[in-house]
Amino acid sequence: MIVRVLIVVFISLLMSGQAAAVPSFEEVRASHHKSDCLLLDRHGGVIHELRVSSVGRRLDWTALQDISPALQEAVIQAEDKRFYDHAGVDYLAMTGALIRGMTSASYRGASTVTMQLASLLDRRLRPVKGKRSLSQKWNQMGAAYDIENAWSKKQILEAYLNLVTYRGELQGIAAASRAMFGKNPHGLLQSEALIMASLIRAPNASFEETKRRSLLLSEALHWPVEVAEVDLHVRKIYLGPSPLEPRSALAPHVARQVLAGKVDQGAISCTLDAPTQRFAMERLKHCLTALKTQNVHEGAVVVGENRTGEILAYVSYSEQAPYVDGAKAGRQAGSALKPFLYALAFDEKILTPASVLEDSPIDIAVATGIYAPGNYDNRFRGGVSAREALASSLNVPAVRTLALVGGESFLVKLRELGLRGLKESGDFYGPSLALGTADVSLLDLVRAYMTLANGGVQQDLRLSFSAEAGRRTARVFSEEAAFLVSDILSDREARSFTFGLENPLATRSWSAVKTGTSKDMRDNWCVGYSSRFTVGVWVGNFSGQPMWEVSGITGAAQVWTEIMNRLHADGQSLRPDPPPGIARKEIGSSGTLRNEWFIGGTEPSPTLELTDRTFQQIKYPAPGTIITVDPDIPESLQRVLFSAHDRSKDHRWILNGKTLGSASAALAWKPKRGKHVLALVDREGKVLDSVSFEVRG
Repeated sequence: MIVRVLIVVFISLLMSGQAAAVPSFEEVRASHHKSDCLLLDRHGGVIHELRVSSVGRRLDWTALQDISPALQEAVIQAEDKRFYDHAGVDYLAMTGALIRGMTSASYRGASTVTMQLASLLDRRLRPVKGKRSLSQKWNQMGAAYDIENAWSKKQILEAYLNLVTYRGELQGIAAASRAMFGKNPHGLLQSEALIMASLIRAPNASFEETKRRSLLLSEALHWPVEVAEVDLHVRKIYLGPSPLEPRSALAPHVARQVLAGKVDQGAISCTLDAPTQRFAMERLKHCLTALKTQNVHEGAVVVGENRTGEILAYVSYSEQAPYVDGAKAGRQAGSALKPFLYALAFDEKILTPASVLEDSPIDIAVATGIYAPGNYDNRFRGGVSAREALASSLNVPAVRTLALVGGESFLVKLRELGLRGLKESGDFYGPSLALGTADVSLLDLVRAYMTLANGGVQQDLRLSFSAEAGRRTARVFSEEAAFLVSDILSDREARSFTFGLENPLATRSWSAVKTGTSKDMRDNWCVGYSSRFTVGVWVGNFSGQPMWEVSGITGAAQVWTEIMNRLHADGQSLRPDPPPGIARKEIGSSGTLRNEWFIGGTEPSPTLELTDRTFQQIKYPAPGTIITVDPDIPESLQRVLFSAHDRSKDHRWILNGKTLGSASAALAWKPKRGKHVLALVDREGKVLDSVSFEVRG
C-alpha cells in the first residue's frame, strides 16, 4: 500500500504540466483513414477496392458492437486483466515493472490497454529501438490518465482494437480479421480470437510461439478450444498465403489510374458502368479460354458513350501479366486504320464510294527491296469499287489509295485523330502504312472511331466526372466523309467479298464495324460503333507471339458483337441521317443498277468508271528499282525480264524512247549501266504505264 501511494505521488509530481492535450474519441475516429480506396461506378456501386497507402494496411473503422465478444474478452485477458478496474494505470503491474527496471535498465511491461492506446495516439511515447525510457513511461501514464478521464471504457477498447498492429503490416481489427481468417470481425471464433490476441503482444513471433501463447491464453480463459483447431488456424496464417483480397476487383487498371495518391478520399466515382464492365470482362475471358489452344492469351476491351466520351467499360486481361494495361499498349493496327484512309480520300474528293480501284498484283520499290502486298485470302478480284474495297478490307486497293492521298497527308490525319506514338515521317512506314503497320493503342483507336460515330468530330475519352475532364471537341473529317465511311462499314453486302453475308459482324441493330489483323497474325482487332456507343476489342499476346489461325472474325469480333448486342438490349441503334451535303444517285449499267451516296459535286456518269489516275500496268521492274550487274556472271549471259500484268499483242515495250518489241510475253533485256525509262504503250502509242529504273555495277 505504501509503495502504491509513493508511486502515485511521484508520478503526479513528474507529470504535472507535461501532459499533452488528448484528442477526443470522435476526433480519433474521424482521423482514421483506410489504406484502401473504393472506386465507385457511375451509379455509386463499388466496382474496385485498391490499396493507395504503402504505410500499414488498414480498412474501415469497426464499432465495438461489431467486434466478436470473444476477441474483446481474449484481448483484455492477454493485455490488461484489470482493464475495467483501473483508471489508466495498473499499479500492481507497474510496481513489478519498476522493480525489474531498476535491475535491468529496461522499464518494459505493465502497460495497460489505455497506456498502449496513448502510445498509438502520440508518436513521442513509442519505444526507441525497442525500449521505452523512464520519462516516456511516465508521460505515457499521464496520457493514460487523461484518456480515462475523457473517454469511456468502451471507446478506449474500440479505439485500441482499431489502431493496434496484429501481424506484419495489418493494422486494426478489420484488416487483420479479413487477411488472416477471411471474415469480418463480428464472426471471429474463440480459437481465432485467441490467436489474434496473442499476436498483439508479439506480432513477429514464430509459429510455435504463437501457438503456445494461444493455448496458454485458452487455459487462462477456461475455453473449450481444441489444440488441433488452434494448430490448423496458425498453420494457415504462417504457412499459407494470407492476402487482403479486395472485396471488389472489376476494374484494376482504371482503379490504378483514378485512385493513385487518393489516400484520404475513401471513395471516388468514375464513368464505368458495373454491369457493362462485368459483361465485357466475362465475354473476353470466355473468348480467350476458347482461343487458348490457338496461342491467344491476352485481350482488352474499351466501351465508350458517343455523346459524352465517357468510358463505360475498360478491361485488360492477362493471367501471366495482370499489371500490363492492354488498352494502352501500342500494337500494329492492321486493317483497322483503313476507314480513316478512305475518309481522307473522300474528303479530298480523290475517291468516291463508287470509284473503281484495281485489286491486282502490284510491286512497289522500297528501301528494303520490293513491296508486294496481297489480300488475306491470297486472291485478287480485279476492278472493285471503293465501297467494296473498304467493306471487304482488300489490301491492294488500300495501298493504291494511299498512293493517291499521300503517306504524309495520311500520317497528319492520324495524328489529328489522336493516335499517339506515330513516327515523324511517312517514309518510315512506306506504302505499308495503308495496311496498319503503325503502332496504336486500343484506347486511341476507340477514340478515333468515335470521331466517325460523331460525324467527324473528335472528343476526349474520359473516366472522371471532374470539371478538369471537360468535353473538348475538334473537327477531323467532314460530316459527309464520316457518313460515307459509316455507311460502308455497315454494308453487309459490300463486305461479303471477304466475310460472307452471314458473319459475326452482323448485329441486331445498326452498327458500323471494322476488323484488323497485324503482320504474322500477332494482333487481332475489332472496332466499331452504333449511334450510341463505340466498342473496341483487341486480342493477342503481350509478348508479341503470333496467334495460330485467328482472324478478326474468329477472334475479337465474337466479343465485339456480344457486347454491342447487349448494349442495345433495351433500345435500338438508329441509322445516321445523310447530312445536307450528301447526294444519292443511281449508278451502274443496265441490269446492275444500284444507288450510291456521294459528296455533292462528285457524282460520276451513269456507269462505273476507273478513277482518272493510272495504276500500275508494268509488273517488273517496279518504279525506282535499282538493278546491280552481277560480277560473277558474264555480262553477255545476264538478262532482265520486262513483264506486264496484262499481256497483249497490241501492247509494246519502249525503252528510252526506242521500241523493244511486243508485250505479249515477258521480254529479256540485256542490262546496260545507267538510268532508264521503260514504257508500256498500246497500238495507238498511248502510254499505259511507265517506270524509271537504274542499272549499276
